[in-house]
Amino acid sequence: MATHRPYPDSGSLLAAADEASYDLSQADLTEALASECPEELGHGAPYAALLALDAAHAEYERKFGHAFVICLDGHPPEEQADQLLAAIRRRMGHEEDEERSISADELRRVAQARLLDLTRWLTSADGLSATEIGLYAPVG
Repeated sequence: MATHRPYPDSGSLLAAADEASYDLSQADLTEALASECPEELGHGAPYAALLALDAAHAEYERKFGHAFVICLDGHPPEEQADQLLAAIRRRMGHEEDEERSISADELRRVAQARLLDLTRWLTSADGLSATEIGLYAPVG
């Protein structure tokens, strides 16, 4: 993606990221999944829920060999612990190939959300613009 910078706008950047995620080799996907960390939930989740999540994450990692990946965009913070725990439990029943495919899609969604957050921050920050750091092409 970096070699194709600058992008004309955020839509082009997101489309390029989406395309790149579908072109990942199995080795690239393994590396990407290995670098992910479990979702941190500090949104007032009860201690018992946090303990259950820790245990579920550990069980998932033992079974599949990588961190559980899920995009929780669209879920209010107070629902995220429940959503996360339900998703881990549901996905524990998957075969390895099916779960790897789902994890790749969730990783793509997480990357999209991160890029959206970054572009929003860049356009609202007093610092450098997306054009100045080379994410977007200069306008005009």
